[in-house]
Amino acid sequence: MAEAAEVQGAFEGTSPAPACRWFRRTALLLAGVLLVVGLGQLPQAPAARAESASSASARSVDVSLDTVTPVAPKQDDTLTVSGRVTNNTKSTITGAHVALRVGPQITTRSDIDDIGVRAPFSPGSDGPEVGGNHAQKIDSLPPGVSRDFTMTVPVKDMELGKDGVYQLGVTLSGQSGGQSEQVLGIQRTLLPWQPSTTDAKKTRLTFLWPLVSATHLTARTVSDQQQTPVFPNDDLAAELAPGGRLQQLVALGKSLPVTWVIDPDLLATVEAMTKSYRIGGPGDQNPAPGRGQAVAKQWLNQLQEAVADHQVVALPFGDPDLASLAHRGKDVPGALSHLQSATELASTTVETILGVKPRTDFAWPVDGAVDSSIVDVATSAGAHNVIARSDSVRETGGSSYAPTAARQIGGGNTAIVADARLSTAFDGEMIKANDSSLAVQRFLAQSLMVNKQAPENERSIVVAPQRMPTTSQAQAMATALKGLTDGRWTQPADLGDAAKAQPDPAANQHIPGSGSYPDSLRARELPTEAFEAIQRTQSSLDSFKVILTSQDRVVTPFGSAIMREMSTSWRGDPKGGETFRDAVQSYLDQLIRQVHLIAKSDATLSGRSATIPVTVQNGLLQGVRGLKLVLTSSQPNRLKIDAPQPVEVGGGRQQSVKFETRANANGPVKVKAQLYAEDGQTYGDPIYFTVHVTSITPMVLLVIAGGVLLLVLAGLRIYLQRKRAAARKAAGGGPDGADGGDPGDSGGPGDDKPEQPGDPAAETGARSGDPSGSGEKVER
Repeated sequence: MAEAAEVQGAFEGTSPAPACRWFRRTALLLAGVLLVVGLGQLPQAPAARAESASSASARSVDVSLDTVTPVAPKQDDTLTVSGRVTNNTKSTITGAHVALRVGPQITTRSDIDDIGVRAPFSPGSDGPEVGGNHAQKIDSLPPGVSRDFTMTVPVKDMELGKDGVYQLGVTLSGQSGGQSEQVLGIQRTLLPWQPSTTDAKKTRLTFLWPLVSATHLTARTVSDQQQTPVFPNDDLAAELAPGGRLQQLVALGKSLPVTWVIDPDLLATVEAMTKSYRIGGPGDQNPAPGRGQAVAKQWLNQLQEAVADHQVVALPFGDPDLASLAHRGKDVPGALSHLQSATELASTTVETILGVKPRTDFAWPVDGAVDSSIVDVATSAGAHNVIARSDSVRETGGSSYAPTAARQIGGGNTAIVADARLSTAFDGEMIKANDSSLAVQRFLAQSLMVNKQAPENERSIVVAPQRMPTTSQAQAMATALKGLTDGRWTQPADLGDAAKAQPDPAANQHIPGSGSYPDSLRARELPTEAFEAIQRTQSSLDSFKVILTSQDRVVTPFGSAIMREMSTSWRGDPKGGETFRDAVQSYLDQLIRQVHLIAKSDATLSGRSATIPVTVQNGLLQGVRGLKLVLTSSQPNRLKIDAPQPVEVGGGRQQSVKFETRANANGPVKVKAQLYAEDGQTYGDPIYFTVHVTSITPMVLLVIAGGVLLLVLAGLRIYLQRKRAAARKAAGGGPDGADGGDPGDSGGPGDDKPEQPGDPAAETGARSGDPSGSGEKVER
């Protein structure tokens, strides 16, 4: 009673002792704790219990919703959903059942994006179970065990309201860990609902069906007349075989209302496989035979049939990376010229192989990401229509309204702005059936939502999916397109029609600047060094081809390989791209070295003039011409060599080119032999050899010395004669300076030199004692 009085006193404002105040506070605290614990033991309301349980066990059971059929039901249809439930708890689930739930109608496109994200069950937003006993019971579900389910529900029992997009959920309810029945797992999807054709105008839908593959073929061929191509691997054969990615794209696209977008390089590569081809690495001297001829022929035949009644758009040959060209390559001289060549080759390749004339006036940058520089590069090669995406060319104010795709961007060019949500609907891996099914339903829901944005306006919408869809992605795309074939809210249109559609006046027609290009995409571009390497290869090819008698055998495969070096398939694979470029350059260098000078040993010159032969080897299968061979003497004063000689060698042959030389002195002379092209550029490596000049022998030197001596003696004799004649004249000779002379001067006795009047009598030596002859005058 005292305690009660103290407590009462406290409430009445009395002032008890400190010890009493402490007691009261402790008692009040204890009472509060007991009250909270007691309330926690009270029974919960059903809704609150379900909400709490779902929050605690949102991931206790995994529900996979694998199929929804039909994907866009009508009023009289029966909806069939199937999937699998998996118990991820540590307790066995009993008394379980799977049920279908219809949530509220979705009103915005952004709300569609959130459907399918794991979230706890919410009775208010997920809706009640569809009535009519359509739930499917599930046997006891031990931990880690999965069970398949299939439910069929008449659409009329789902009590769907007006046209639109509804949330559709599949839940597993049951007992686990001794608790009462509760929702243990849920999976949500979307249900587009338009039971019949309405008066609303249909959306004109253009769906691009890409037929693009990675680069598979280099410039390497076997050294035979057929130029048998050598593939680095046989991976492409697997893609072409039944069930392969490319085979599935052709088989599925054949019956769909799509516009085919094809890389002509893929066609050229597969066409090469229809003949003999080999498989081998760069250093493999004996590549093995390829085994994909049959599947290559079958695939091309199927493709010809598939595109017969469809529009075909040809990308530039090799699918060059336009963004990389614009950002990294345009400043490299000559890089942009390859885009023009790739565009020209595209048309002839598709028309030759498929027998259809393609459109080549469309450019498709990676992921539809564009800026002003990309548009400039794309249109420089004649593509007046650039396929962009709405997450690159954004609407003013971030509006979710989807205007007609075509936009006039000046200069007679058009941007075809594909819808980003529809284009990325199938970007996931799609390996799990649940992911594929959700992607299909999301695509259909988005397409219906676009139509409902402005049902009174007919718009043209373009879908540009991922460039190289996987098999599962292609199958999901095909399922979605088949769901639209009844034409309730869309009608198909080809890309050419989409480009000619009347643009919406309020649509954004401004191409963003280069600063807006996504960093994630820019980081994956081809580097500037790649374009510099491409130009080095092109320069080598230009120098090489001028000497060939059959240029097409080299220019065609290497020209195609150079275009492949710019392919978008190298994005994110810098090592692979570098290896490919190095392989092309290495093989070209190997061919260039097939025309070379054969090493020559030192020579000895055994005469004043001689002929020096130098041999040119041509290891190619075709002839070469337009070369000249120049021999250069390191000492022209000792050894002089004739002018350059023209070189023309047949395929697989040698030619010996002979040079006339003249020696002027003995000794060794180093000689350089070098081939030159017509433009004056050196071709190949030079060779060096030494010529030992030994043609000036001792006997020759003796003969030359004797000849010089004779000349000297003759000069001396003339000199002495003149000197003696002068001496006689000085000693008193005749008026003309004549005297008896020297016997040697007169030529000896008996010289019958005629006498001249006034000449003195000639002396004949010592006087004789005999009498003179009758009439002879003797002078004393």
